[in-house]
Amino acid sequence: MYGWEMLSFNIHDGFLEAIVRGNRSGLLTAADYNNLCQCENLDDVKMHLTATEYGPYLQNEPSPLHTTTIVEKCTLKLVDEYKHMMCQATEPLSTFLQYITYGHMIDNVVLIVTGTLHERDVNELLEKCHPLGMFDSIASLAVAQNMRELYRLVLVDTPLAPYFSECITSEDLDDMNIEIMRNTLYKAYLEDFYKFCEKLGGATAEIMCDLLSFEADRRAVNITINSIGTELTRDDRRKLYSNFGLLYPYGHEELAVCEDVDQVRGVMEKYPPYQSIFAKISYGESQMLDKAFYEEEVRRLCLSFEQQFHYAVFFAYIRLREQEIRNLMWISECVAQNQKNRVHDSVVFIF
Repeated sequence: MYGWEMLSFNIHDGFLEAIVRGNRSGLLTAADYNNLCQCENLDDVKMHLTATEYGPYLQNEPSPLHTTTIVEKCTLKLVDEYKHMMCQATEPLSTFLQYITYGHMIDNVVLIVTGTLHERDVNELLEKCHPLGMFDSIASLAVAQNMRELYRLVLVDTPLAPYFSECITSEDLDDMNIEIMRNTLYKAYLEDFYKFCEKLGGATAEIMCDLLSFEADRRAVNITINSIGTELTRDDRRKLYSNFGLLYPYGHEELAVCEDVDQVRGVMEKYPPYQSIFAKISYGESQMLDKAFYEEEVRRLCLSFEQQFHYAVFFAYIRLREQEIRNLMWISECVAQNQKNRVHDSVVFIF
């Protein structure tokens, strides 16, 4: 019952909530980003990060540094924090934390299958996989020739198995089918996560359903824009949209028939929460749309910390860390390639 969480929440989950709120204070601030943007080389970036919570992970790295090393070590910190939370969590929080990793599992599956299709080395692909989305039989994905084999040989024993019901066909794997598979899996995953959060009830349901609805709407917009000019039919496009969110169902009907970015913009501007996002972007320009969505997501994630006694802070913290790692990767790449004039193009300030 909403409002009564304070009576029992701290019995099992109070310690972990305190941990995650303490970890949040270690996120980089606007002052940190301004200092990083002035770095001349990657050793300067490392020197500045050594004074933050990333210090223990980077201090023993020899020069010359590479962007991949910085991203890898920063991701390792996130993984260590996640594993610490999982070790301490009891039901239903442990299941909630597992749900957070399923998106990375889907990305890893798609990465391995796509890489194998293009005859890339499996070990090289495994190194690129996100550590939060690893599972025991992931290397075996390389042997699958179609969706049915992919499910039967590998994924039947993973948490992704229930999401494959709509994907199982005998069609050979090609780039188009793999991308459809990714979006179909994400749709099933988001809908399942949404139902789980609704079942939890209280403040967790209120905040998480809002965050997941935003994610579903963003994916609907991205699917629409990316499928413009492809052989994907309107009905196929419509099937990839999640069955919840602010755009469901009438916005989805309009997005399904859009044929250019300006038509997408026209649909989205009918919804007040998304007007501010599209107001930042001039007509015919979609390159800055990702950043505008990331900024809105970060704003919503930060707001989730304003309430207590709910699980959304765990989801928000992990998403904010992932955004921070994206910021560091962009800054490091700009510094390494001497493109400092572009360093602010994709940096999303968190606090």
